Formats: sequence, C-alpha cells, structure tokens
Amino acid sequence: TAGVFQLESRGMRSLMLRLKPSSFEDVVALVALYRPGPMESGMVDDYVNRKQGKASVTYMLPELEPILKETYGIILYQEQVMQIAAAVSGYSLAEADILRRAMGKKIPAVMAAQRERFVSGATARNVPAATAEALFNLIEKFAGYGFNKSHSAAYALIAYQTAYLKAHYPLEFLAALLNSEISHISSLAKHIMEARDQGIHLLPPDINLSGRDFTVENGRVRFGLAGVKNVGVGAIMEILEARKSGPFTSFGNFLARINLTKVNRKVLEALIEAGAFDGLEPNRARLMAGLDTALERVQNLKRLQATRQMTMFESLAETESDDWLPQAAPWEESEKLAREKQALGVYLSGHPLDAYRHLLQSWVKVNIADLDDLPDGEEISLGVVAASHKEKTSKRGGRVAIVTVEDLTGSVEVLLFGDLLERAAAWLTQPCLPLWLKGSLVKEEQGPKIVAQDIAPLAATLPRWPQRLDFRLQGATVTREQLLALKEVLQRHAGPVPAYLHFLDPGNGDLVLALPEELSLTPSENLVNEVNRVFGYPVLSL
Repeated sequence: TAGVFQLESRGMRSLMLRLKPSSFEDVVALVALYRPGPMESGMVDDYVNRKQGKASVTYMLPELEPILKETYGIILYQEQVMQIAAAVSGYSLAEADILRRAMGKKIPAVMAAQRERFVSGATARNVPAATAEALFNLIEKFAGYGFNKSHSAAYALIAYQTAYLKAHYPLEFLAALLNSEISHISSLAKHIMEARDQGIHLLPPDINLSGRDFTVENGRVRFGLAGVKNVGVGAIMEILEARKSGPFTSFGNFLARINLTKVNRKVLEALIEAGAFDGLEPNRARLMAGLDTALERVQNLKRLQATRQMTMFESLAETESDDWLPQAAPWEESEKLAREKQALGVYLSGHPLDAYRHLLQSWVKVNIADLDDLPDGEEISLGVVAASHKEKTSKRGGRVAIVTVEDLTGSVEVLLFGDLLERAAAWLTQPCLPLWLKGSLVKEEQGPKIVAQDIAPLAATLPRWPQRLDFRLQGATVTREQLLALKEVLQRHAGPVPAYLHFLDPGNGDLVLALPEELSLTPSENLVNEVNRVFGYPVLSL
C-alpha cells in the first residue's frame, strides 16, 4: 500500500499485516483504529484477536449485536455510542448526540447527569441496573477513543480507490504518485525504491524523450526532467520548446538551439550527472570536461550572431557530431553512481552493491525488506551503503549518529555510538562505499531501526571468491545420471564465477570443458558438499 491514501505509513502497513482486511468495512475500521488512543488502550489488539478468531466476541445485551457485529463487539465509532443509547436507553438522536459530545469533553458534572439518564432509561426498558451501569462504563471507556465513522468511511473510500488504481494501473499510478511529489527528492527516492520492490524499474531522464513530468513509455515509467535537482520549470520549458522542431542530434546541437540564460551551467551539470544526455554521448565525463569550452563558444557565437558572422561552432546546430568535445576517461562506476544519486536522489543506472549481489545472497541471510518480519532484538548482518547521516548529542552528553543506510531492497535508520562512531565516521561520508553492518534490531511503531554493533567496508569483510571453479571428475567412471544431477545442483547455485569440468584420464590426457555462462556459480560450502555427494569423492574444493 505504498502511496495509497491513509494506508502507506510503516505502522499502518504493519497493522494491516496483523489484521488482514477482507472487506471494505475492515478498511473503514483501520482508519479509525490507527490513532494514538486505540493503539495505547489495547483496543487494536482486541480488534485483531477477535477478527482472527483468537478471542471470543460477546455482547452484553442482545440489542448490541446488530450495532457492534461489524466491529466484533468493540465500540469503535461515535455513531455506535449514539445507536446504543437509542436502542438500550430510549435516547432520541438529539439526546444521543449530547451524550457523544459529553464523552468527548469528559466534563464530570455532565457525565454524571448522562449516567443517570442512561441507567434510568435502560431500567425502564427492563435492563437490570447493574448491567446498565456496566454498559455505561464500557461506553465511557471506548467512547473516549471513538472516531466519527462518516469521516473514516470517506477516508477509506479514497484509500480503496487509490489501491484499486495501483493494483490495476500500476505504471500510471506510479507516474502520478511521483508527479505529486516531483519537487520532494527524498519522497521521490522512497517511492522509486518501493516501486523496485514490486518489479517496476524506471527509465532514466532523457533530453529527447522526457517531458516535465514522469510519464508511461512502452510499459515502463520515464523519469521526468522536473525530478532532476536544480532543473527548474523555466529551463524545462525552454528545452521542450526547442525540441518541438525535432530531436536534439548531439550535445553541440542541443547547446546551439537553447537559450543558455535559462538553461545555465548548473542545469547542464545536473542533466549530465543524471544521464539525460547519455543517448547523445554516453561518456558523462567527456561532456563535463567540455562544458567550459562549450559555454565559452556559445557566448562567442551570440556576439558574432549580432554582427551576422558565421562560425564553425554555429554549424554544430546542423551536425550530429560531437567530435569537438575533448577526450576524457569515463568516470569510475562509484563516481558515476554518486553523481547520479546527487542529481536524482536515487541510484538509477546501477547500485554500489550490484557487484556484491551474489556474494551477499550467499553470505548475508537477510536484507532490509525482511526486517519487519524479524523479532525485536534479533542480531543481523547486512550489506549496505550510507545514504545520509546526522549527529546529535545524547542525554548523557556523548555523540550519536543517526545514519540512513540502504541495500538493494530498501532503507533503514541505524544508530551508532561511542568508539564505533569514531572508527566508522570516515566511511559514512564516502559516497557509494559498500559497508558490512552488524547490529541488533529495534522494533518501533514508526518502523524498525538498527543499533550498530560493528561496521566496516564490505570488500574487507566478506570472503574473496576464486577467479574460477574447477570440478575434477574421474573420466572413466562418470555417468550420465551423475552429470544430470550435477547440472541440477549448479542451477541452484547461480552466480558470477565461471566453472570448468575436468574429465581426468591419466592414460590419454585430461579433457577440460568450459561450462556456459548461465551455469556460472556462487561459491559456498553448501555447493561443495552437494557436488561431492553426487559423485562420492572430492570433486570441488574452495
């Protein structure tokens, strides 16, 4: 329910996992339940347990069942208080509304008068006085947390509508959601990461294909130019207006066709770092290296145009070549991703942990997406990168860092204290540095956090893999059945390391067979044990 009205917070999503809503009425109840009063009073736990059949549903009087059946015998809505007063004690609707307001304000004198009115009205209808007193006490307890059902239902209807759109039109919904947050980079990053969890990946910004907003393009969502930091509406309108005469054919062609007072250096740098010119020149470092020269030439062009003189640079508007750009080595992947993250708020073309994906799957048992399902206090290890951090002073006067880290599945806050913070401080400020994190899980209402116990660069922590894996088989005794069993084992351990089969034959020489790329492997002790069990002798070792 990420992005779904009223139902997208971590706490609400956690409550839905417990409640397992199965009707529209459950969604109405969710909106009313997810408030401080019901959550602190234990009402939420009672409601969940009764819905799941873990606690019995009882009614103090038969008259209460039709009123409270949909909320499993719990007084959840203010309207239910009014209905009970009318059904049990003969209140008119106007009197019942006075009771509702009195309970909200908790004025002792008014409450005493209402108690007397409620009990006397109930006894007049043959309800025992003790039962009437007990029922009024129950109403008084729950009514303090009661919510207006008409409000809750209106919220739930919009929640249902947005959930329906997300379920049936996920790409259009995501594009609209991102457009609603287009000026809030941190919110964009959150929604994009959650979309990736659902298997939706974004196309990068493109100077020829992106509009102002996020759009659906060929079954995917295209990044909008307004989602790039430092690219304002004026610059975007200038780019789109210039593009009306046809697509830009080169970087020089782009520069010659736009007004650089609107699309200034800051905008150009952001577009380069975001990858918006990759379709014209994929080497972002080369574009950045030639930017000073390009801007100087454009200024000269403008002066010469005023006197109707032509220059070689002016002809760039009519060519598809960027040969005039200086040669430059492409940025290292870490620098490219760091600049991209700075411009877009997210890693879009790759992730610093991509190179460790298979290794993490083999050696790290959980990821951030799993944290909601783990118990409080669980000790965990993760492969992460630091996204942001801030420091403050603890109540005891020491330093504490609150670090947002992310992996390939999501992000979480981590708390670092004392000596560990001193040791790790330099690593936390290095963009794109893969880190190994060990800590204990803390479950809070707002979502899980981690108290760090250890942290270090990932490359120095995880075991190093061999360059290749060699399987040594006895050529004279190997059977077809063994080879088929071996293939099944290898398919369960897919990864990046190439593998080779050695058929050993001392008399005639060994035969070496390189396995296809789709049978490359993730080395592990499990792989070694499974392979050696197939053949009954040592075939593979690490």
